[in-house]
Amino acid sequence: MRSFTLRGLTLYLPEAALKGNLERALSSGRYENHEADALLMHVRPGDRLLDLGAGLGFICALAARVLGEGAVFGVEAGPETVKLARKNLVANGFPGVKLMRGKVVGEGEGEVEFGQRPAFWASALKGPDGWPENAEVIRVPARPIGKLLARVAPTVISCDIEGGELGVLCQSLPGVRLVVVETHPQVYGPKGVERITTALHGQGFAAAEGAKKDTLVFLRL
Repeated sequence: MRSFTLRGLTLYLPEAALKGNLERALSSGRYENHEADALLMHVRPGDRLLDLGAGLGFICALAARVLGEGAVFGVEAGPETVKLARKNLVANGFPGVKLMRGKVVGEGEGEVEFGQRPAFWASALKGPDGWPENAEVIRVPARPIGKLLARVAPTVISCDIEGGELGVLCQSLPGVRLVVVETHPQVYGPKGVERITTALHGQGFAAAEGAKKDTLVFLRL
């Protein structure tokens, strides 16, 4: 098991998961740094965070330092990744952060297919060119965004779900004042990014400070 320290938090993950650019991102502190910068810029005490695509638990832990662990909730599709995120949250002193296993969807119930890859961070939905290379297609619980919002009542959404955000963020987001999303134009193209932006603008959100590259930030006016 390897460990990396980012912003005062220690993240643990197995050696086998360190593939591609992940080790470099963790070692340099670039892992999820755009999302982290945006959240720390805008999150304030009293907020409640819903992290869609919790990964290693880094964003959840970062938010828990500001908001308290009882105000942070995460959803992660990969079964092994959920276990790893829980271990990281406990190791950093936030056992009370609630994590749910499943794939966030705009609509629908039951189960959905998910492409689990040996490099967990590259797991994804089926894209226009099929499943990612080396993906094991598994079935995971569907977590419709409407039910998550009703259950958690978040004021802030952080979203990195490998293309699934196109169907999720076009839904109504009552009670949410801040959205930080890593977009994936390689999955749905510039028109998909435009659809997300248009949908959020239609709900009273406007582009806010902190956007970098494919990470966009929206505040409700």
